[in-house]
This record gives sequence, structure tokens and C-alpha cells, in this order.
Amino acid sequence: MSRVAQLRRDPRAGVAIAVLGGIAVALFPLFRPPLDGLTNDAILALAFVVMALGLNLVVGFAGLLDLGYVAFYAFGLMVTGWWASDFFSSVNDEKGIHVGTSDFVSSLPGIHLNLLLLIIGAIVICATAGILIGLPTLRLRGDYIAIVTLAFGEIISRVFANGDEVTIFGDNKLSNGRQSISPIDQINLPIFGEFDSATDLRPYYWAVLALVLVVLFVDFRLRDSRLGRAWIALREDEVAAASMGVPLVKTKLLSYAAGGAFGGISGAFLGPFFSSINANQFQFGFSIFILAMVILGGLGSVWGVVLGAVSLSFVNYWLIPDVLDGEFVRGKLDSLGLEFSFSEVTFGVFGFLLVLMMVLRPEGLLPERRRQIELTSGEGPLDDTKAAVFEARA
Repeated sequence: MSRVAQLRRDPRAGVAIAVLGGIAVALFPLFRPPLDGLTNDAILALAFVVMALGLNLVVGFAGLLDLGYVAFYAFGLMVTGWWASDFFSSVNDEKGIHVGTSDFVSSLPGIHLNLLLLIIGAIVICATAGILIGLPTLRLRGDYIAIVTLAFGEIISRVFANGDEVTIFGDNKLSNGRQSISPIDQINLPIFGEFDSATDLRPYYWAVLALVLVVLFVDFRLRDSRLGRAWIALREDEVAAASMGVPLVKTKLLSYAAGGAFGGISGAFLGPFFSSINANQFQFGFSIFILAMVILGGLGSVWGVVLGAVSLSFVNYWLIPDVLDGEFVRGKLDSLGLEFSFSEVTFGVFGFLLVLMMVLRPEGLLPERRRQIELTSGEGPLDDTKAAVFEARA
């Protein structure tokens, strides 16, 4: 047996590689300027990792197609707009409500809550929304689920876009419509104090990295739990899962609720990072963007989804604007008489990448073992014996 094969079979080698990789990722901002553009792109990539891991619970684990994931992102952002700004300025006789905020914010009108409370609020709201989106899909399969979830995302987007005409709690509006809710409170954490995205991005990087680690831990625990096995059984064969005693209603609803909660967590973080929220951010294309990350990395594969999210995020925020639309490439295209910007055909670039993946590696960049053998052997879904043999050999 070769040395490489021995290392692959040794669990300590995997742990060592993971620890070294984690240390390298954590120390990355120390070698970059405080307001570095690459650090900004990395923060967005890690936030999208959280969302992609949430969508993977629905699409990758449970096999339920969701085209309305932007709704959970919208709820997460709106939570910060409602509870981390002066949006509800008339509350408490214009004195405001402040919990866990900095000294400066504690004197402002409106509702101002600490990030940890915002995350809890986003989890509750998005999990509830996930259950609501799951209810109409209980008797549906395949393309019909996609249509219902697409409609849900569009409904939420339109509601917030016209929320300035909806009155709640007296004279307060549901949202500012197409106008921004700004400024959003900066993150303020115990011990670390208040962040300032105008002077240093590194605290935001470490905060979202901590969120990714927590979400990864939860994701792995869910995958290996009884609920995770029920999701996978539902994905492989819904009829067989029901005949073996898997409660379909509960299993589907928990999938949507858990996936939505992860989207809300990411939205609650990105609100303070963007420092501004408006309904123009809640577009259908965002759902496709996150779904493409899951497909590119590998449906059902946790590490594959992480890789897919980071890859597509850097393609969108670094490769296209800074490289393909950079002076060198633009100069070459102009010399050939091709005067266009790659930023104008961003979804065309994503489409090309996905077509390339479907042809060359349909199982994804880092596929789940079960899905990899299904797509490469041409034998269809695995039974338990085949799956056990394959995993033992791997």
C-alpha cells in the first residue's frame, strides 16, 4: 500500500489537515490590509457558505427542490432592518428599545438588539416561514414543488417591495419599499466590542468564520442523526421511506424549517455588514445563485457545498469584475473588436460553468459517496448493501 493511501485511511491525517486548513483560513486576514477587497470578497463567500449549507439540507439531503430560498435571506435581512435601526422610531415614546448595544447606539430611537438576539429572531421567523412554505408541498413532488417554492419567493419579494404601503403596529410600515433602511447598527459583541466596517473588515471576517464553523458542526450532526437519515431515505424513495415508518409530513417540514433557519442566520449577519437594506436585494436570481453553489459542489455533500459556495462567490465578486473585466482581458477583447463587459453576462458565465460541470463531472466537485457511485456506475439508486460495500471500499 502506498504512503498516500495509508494517509487517506488514517483518520488522524484528516483531522490534522482540517486543523491546519482552519488555522490558515483564520489567519488569512492578518496578511491583508484592514480594508482589503479580497477580505471583503471572503466575508461574502463565507456568508454564502452558510446559506448554501442551509439549502443543501432541503435539496441535497431531503431531495426537495427549493427555488424560493431568497425569501429566507430577505427575512434575515429584514430582521436587522426592523430590530437594528431607527426604522420603528416611534417605539417607547421615541426613546427606543436597546439590548446589548454600544453606548452610542443606546441613545438612538428605534429598536436596537445585539447580533446574537437578531440571529435568534431570524432563526424563529425563517423556521416558521420554512414550515409555511413546506405545508403546500406535502402532497407535491418534482416540478410542482419547484413552482410552489418559486411562487413563495416571489410573493415575499413583492410584499417587501411594496411594504411601504402596508401599515403595522400603528403608523409603522412593514418596510421602506424600494428605499433603503439605513444605517444598520454595527455588530457589537461582548469582549470584542463594536465592529466598524469603515475602518477594519477583519472582525467581520472572524465573526462569519465562527458562524460557518457552528453551522458546519450542526450540519454534520444533522446528517448523521436519525432525522438526517430520514431525509436521505425521503430523497432516495419517498414511497419506500413512508412504508418503513418515516413520517413524511414531519420530515419535510423540518427540512424546510432547518434550511430556512440557516438562510436567516446569514441574512442577519449580512445586514450589519452591508449597513443598508432594500427590497432590490430580494431577486429571484439570488435563489438560483445559491442553488448553483449546491449543484456545483455536489448535492448532499457538506464539504462539496462549501467548495461550491466559495468558488461561485469568488467567480461573481472577484473573477468576473476584477479579472475578466480587468484592463488586460478587456484590452485583448477590444483588439478583437469584442466590446462588451462580462458583468453584463454574469448568469451566462454561471450557465457555462454548470453545463461544463454536468458534462465533465455531473456528481459535483466533492460529491457524496452514494451520489457519486449512482452517477458513475449508471445503475441508478443504491440499495443499502451496495452503499455499504462502496463506503467500505472508500
